[in-house]
Amino acid sequence: MVEFSLPKNSVVKKKKMIKAHGADVPVYRVEVYRWQPEEHENPHIDVFEIPRDECGSMVLDVLFKIKNDLDGSLTFRRSCREGVCGSCAMNVNGKNTLSCISPLANYSSHTLRIYPLPHMNVLKDLVVDMTHFYAQYASIKPWLETGHLEQEREQHQSESDRAKLDGLYDCVLCACCSTSCPSYWWNSERYLGPAVLLQAYRFIADSRDSTKKERLEALDDAFKVYRCHTIMNCVDTCPKDLNPAQAIANIKQLLIAQK
Repeated sequence: MVEFSLPKNSVVKKKKMIKAHGADVPVYRVEVYRWQPEEHENPHIDVFEIPRDECGSMVLDVLFKIKNDLDGSLTFRRSCREGVCGSCAMNVNGKNTLSCISPLANYSSHTLRIYPLPHMNVLKDLVVDMTHFYAQYASIKPWLETGHLEQEREQHQSESDRAKLDGLYDCVLCACCSTSCPSYWWNSERYLGPAVLLQAYRFIADSRDSTKKERLEALDDAFKVYRCHTIMNCVDTCPKDLNPAQAIANIKQLLIAQK
């Protein structure tokens, strides 16, 4: 189940089909969500049929093929193409993912239904407004705090302490997990969501940070953490194979232990 924040009273309709092939050519059928606010029209779905041998190997390659050769007005975010920047997060065939590391071989039906991330306000086509998400990220102070200690040299960390950060620092803030979470859809103004809470735990767990107590106190309210109901959508959809649900459970355990 996904939700999309569409313009008021809007109805998504199919508008046009573009074929970039001759007869009897194996194709990918690509259905892409389109909404361009300057046109003052309802969102619609454009359908493209593209020869499979012209598409590259990833979903992002299909979008490049459409933008470069068929419809230059198609708008989407992308940057690194290596699953590092998190820019190209979108919903493909009902699941949030990073399009640059989503192999076309995974879609045996050869039909791609590409939508923006659910729940987020759509700015244009596949681009969503990340302002609130980044504000929540900033609220957990995503940097090391050393208190009043004077740092004359770098802080050393044991291998065992460093290993505690594995599966935490890897997050690229693509928002795939948060926008797949029903609790985040319903309470996003107050619930921080799995991506931000994973990042919060990353600094709580870091042996070099001196404000573990203060960080936990800042999270200790009925909504910031406890709106998580362990639905596990976040784990299922994470394109980096991380476990935000485990990080949230660890935060809850620490909050209980601190009382």
